[in-house]
Amino acid sequence: MLRSCAPSGLCGRLFRICLLRLAYRACLFYKGEVTTSEPPSPSLFSPMPEGSGSYLARLNPEQRAAIETTDGPLLVLAGAGTGKTRVLTTRFAHILLTGRAKPWQILAVTFTNKAAREMRERVGLLLGAPADGLWLGTFHALCARMLRRHAEYAGLTQGFTILDTDDQLRLLKQVMEPWRIDTKRWPPPGLLGVIQRWKDRGLTPARVTPAEDTDFANGHARAIYEAYQARLLQLNACDFGDLMLHVTEILRTQPDVLAQYHRLFRYILVDEYQDTNTVQYLWLRLLAKRPDGAANICCVGDDDQSIYSWRGAEVENILRFEKDFPGAQIVRLERNYRSTRHILGAAAGLIAHNADRLGKTLRSGRDDAEGDKVSVTGVWDSDAEARIVCETAESLRAQGHSLAEMAILVRAGFQTRAFEERLVQTGLPYRIVGGIRFYERAEVRDAIAYMRALTQPADDLAFERIVNVPKRGVGPAALQKLHAAARAAGVSLSVATAQLVENATLKGKLGEQLGKLMTALATTRDIMARDGHVVAIEHLLEESGYLDMWRQDRSPEAPGRLENLKELVRALADFGTLGEFLEHVALVMEHDENAQEARLSIMTLHGAKGLEFDIVFLPGWEEGVFPSQRTLDEGGQKGLEEERRLAYVGITRARKQALIFHAGSRRIYANWQPSMPSRFLDELPDEHITRNDEGGMRHRGLHSTDSVFANGPVIARRRRDPLADDATSLQLGDHVRHARFGVGIVIAADRHHVEIAFENAGTKRLLSSFIEKL
Repeated sequence: MLRSCAPSGLCGRLFRICLLRLAYRACLFYKGEVTTSEPPSPSLFSPMPEGSGSYLARLNPEQRAAIETTDGPLLVLAGAGTGKTRVLTTRFAHILLTGRAKPWQILAVTFTNKAAREMRERVGLLLGAPADGLWLGTFHALCARMLRRHAEYAGLTQGFTILDTDDQLRLLKQVMEPWRIDTKRWPPPGLLGVIQRWKDRGLTPARVTPAEDTDFANGHARAIYEAYQARLLQLNACDFGDLMLHVTEILRTQPDVLAQYHRLFRYILVDEYQDTNTVQYLWLRLLAKRPDGAANICCVGDDDQSIYSWRGAEVENILRFEKDFPGAQIVRLERNYRSTRHILGAAAGLIAHNADRLGKTLRSGRDDAEGDKVSVTGVWDSDAEARIVCETAESLRAQGHSLAEMAILVRAGFQTRAFEERLVQTGLPYRIVGGIRFYERAEVRDAIAYMRALTQPADDLAFERIVNVPKRGVGPAALQKLHAAARAAGVSLSVATAQLVENATLKGKLGEQLGKLMTALATTRDIMARDGHVVAIEHLLEESGYLDMWRQDRSPEAPGRLENLKELVRALADFGTLGEFLEHVALVMEHDENAQEARLSIMTLHGAKGLEFDIVFLPGWEEGVFPSQRTLDEGGQKGLEEERRLAYVGITRARKQALIFHAGSRRIYANWQPSMPSRFLDELPDEHITRNDEGGMRHRGLHSTDSVFANGPVIARRRRDPLADDATSLQLGDHVRHARFGVGIVIAADRHHVEIAFENAGTKRLLSSFIEKL
C-alpha cells in the first residue's frame, strides 16, 4: 500500500529512502544494536538497477572494478593518492543501492574515528540519508559493541568499565607488589607495554608460550599478566587491548556466537589493511571465513605504505591475502591524482627495490602531470641544511606559495630543533604537527629544569620538577615537608634539601636518594667550572639517573626521547656558557604562534601518512639518520624495507615539488662527523631526479670511495649512540673522541667511566656514555 501511494520520479526515490530509514530504525534495539532476525519486508528498499547509478560515472575503470566486484574475497591495492576513500565509501553505498545487503549486514572497519566519521558522511551523501547506527567504526569501537552483547563469555557483565592508561598503570602497580619488582629497573609503563604487545598478538596469559615470553620483570611478566587480567575481571573492567582480545577469544571458543555474526554480516569492508596487527587479522579472518566457504571480504590497503611495525602492524597480513582467501581477486589502483609524473616516477623507482611487495606502478592522472623533477641537494653540514631549507621556504612564499602548503618531513623528532630555531630567527610561522615543539617536550623540559636547578639554586620551580624525576620517593607529603623546612630556614627548596641531607634529618630511602641528587648537583658545578658546561650537563643527566630512567623505559617513545636529549646536549655546544643557552631557550619558547596565519608544517614521516602538500622538504637522507642507525643495527632486511617504504611515503606526500637534502657532516654531541649519503639516494631513477650541490659538494654513490666533500676522503664508520644502554663497551687502547677534548686513547676503563689520554687536553676520567669510539 505504501509503495502504491508513493510519488514517482525523484520525489518517489526520496520517499522510498525515507521508508528505508524508518524500516532500519525499526530494527534497532537496546543501545542501537540490531537483531539477527530478518528485517521488515525487503520491498521497502527498492534497490536500484545495476549500472544505473550516477555515482559510478566519475570513476576510472580500476575504481569501478573495485566497486562492482562484489562477490568473493577482494584485495584493492590502492596506491597513494588513487582515491582509496572514494572507492571504499562508494562500494559500501553500491552494495546497499543494488540490494545486495541491508545497512546492518555490512561490517565496515576503519583505523581512526576520523576515518569512520568521514566514511559515514560520504555514505550518507550517496544514499541521500544519514548513515547512523551502521556496523561502521574502528576495530576497537566495533569490538566494544560486540563485547557489550557477549560480555558473560569473557567473565564480565554488560556494564563493564574500560580503563584509561592512568587507571591501567595504577592497577598494574598494585598487582606487581607481591613480586617485589624493582620498578626502577622494570618500570610499570614498560611492563604494561609488554602486556599490550601480547594482547596485540592475540595472546591471553594461557597462550603465552616460553617462546613468546620475556625476561622483563625478572621473568615474572607472564605471571603478572595473568594476575592483572584476573584483577580486571574482579573489577568488571577491561583495558583497551582487551576489547579485541576478549572478542577474538569469544569468536574462537563460542561457535554459536561466531555463527550469529556469519549470518549477520554479508559483506566486510576493511580500510588500511596493511596496518593491521595480529589480533585484528585473527578477528577479521574469523568473521570472514564462513562455513559455506564464502568470504565476501574486501580489504583496501597499500603494502608499499606499511610503516607501523613498531606498533604491531604486520605487512605480512596483506602480502598473504591470496593465501588466506583462495580465489581472491586483486584490483590495483595505480592512477594517482595527487602528484606529478616525476614525483611518482622517483617514488616508484625507489620502492621497486623492495623484494616483499605485491607490486604496482603509480602513474599520474593529473592534467599537469609533468611538473618539476625531484631535487636532491647535498649540503656541507646539518646547519647549512636547516638554513637552506628555511631560505627556500621563504623564497617560495615570496613567489606566491602559501606556507600552509609546505611541510618539512623528518625521520626522527630530534631533527626538528635546528629547523625550529632557524624559523624563529627568520620569523617564518610554523607548527609542529602530531607533536609539540622541541623545547616543550617533557624530556627536554626536564633536562632544562636540571640545568636551571644547577645554575640557580633559588629556582624552586625547577627543583620541584626534578626532585622526583626519576622517582626518589618524594611524594606530596615529603615535598610539603621540604617546603616547610625551606620556609622555616628562609632559604630555597634546593638549599633546604641539601641542609636536611647534610644533617641526616631525612631517613631511609628518601634520604639516600635525595643525597645522591644533591651530590650530583654539587659535583656537576665543580665539573662545569673545570671542564665546561657540555661535559657538566653530560655528567648531571647521567649521575642523576635521568638518562637511565629512559634507558630502562620499554615504551615505544623512549628511544625518541633519548634522541631528543642527545640533540639537546648537542645544542649546548653552540653557546659559550650554560646561562647563554638557557636565555636562548627562554626566547625561543616565547615564539608567538598566530593560529590565524598560514604556517609551515614540521612533522615526522610517520605522522605525515595520509596528508599531502604542494611542496615537501625531506632533510636528513644520510646513513644512520635515514635509514636510521637502529634499523641498520637491528632491523635486518625487513627493517630496511620498512625504512624504504617510509621514504616512499615521504616523497608521495608532495603534489608539485619534493626536495630531498643530505648533509656531508652532521654534528653529534658538538662534534662534527662525516655523513654518508643515504643508500636510498642511489635508488632514485636519474630520469626523475635533479642533483644539486652546495659549494662544489656533490653526491656520490654510497659505495664510492670518494668523499662527499670536495676536499678529501671520508672514512665511513658506524656511529655509536652515546645514550645507548650498553654504552660502556670501551676497551684499553680504543681510539675515541669527546665533544670537548677531542681525540684520545683509552688507558683505563670500568663499568661506567673511562680514563683517556687526549692529544691536546691531557688525561681525563669521564663517563663512558658520552665517548665516541672511532
